[in-house]
Amino acid sequence: MIEASDLFEAHLTVPDLDEAIQFYRDVLGLRQAHVTDTHDAAFFWIGSAGNAMLGLWAGGSAPVKITSHVAFRVGLADVLDAPRALRSVGITPLGFDGRPTDRPDVLAWMPAAAVYFRDPAGHLLEYIAMLPHKACSDCGVLPWRMWELMQGAAA
Repeated sequence: MIEASDLFEAHLTVPDLDEAIQFYRDVLGLRQAHVTDTHDAAFFWIGSAGNAMLGLWAGGSAPVKITSHVAFRVGLADVLDAPRALRSVGITPLGFDGRPTDRPDVLAWMPAAAVYFRDPAGHLLEYIAMLPHKACSDCGVLPWRMWELMQGAAA
């Protein structure tokens, strides 16, 4: 079997393609790669062209909505700054529990620091950074401050 090394592309359905293009291009800063001639899909490069891609598909206004989750790999400094940066553009940063937060949570089994937020269509998005520490498979999801205390005690 071939082992996947990274997420290359993810696709989301959105009720308003123009609103989604504006959000992902102008708010999140992704580079628009292509919009179909029929204007039913848009594609964005994540990082350099050919590295990873996000596809957005016009889904219309069906009564049953599907929300999806996509994680964007970023540096740790970016995850730590994400709550401030998100709030500065009117987006509520969320913790793993879905409540507003000012600090990342740590998925200790990886370990990775993460901050979550929603796009205009309600999809759950995540900024995530792997941490250089030893994983703790029994620790669950921890607030950033608790993780820092644990790492200080382990040093």
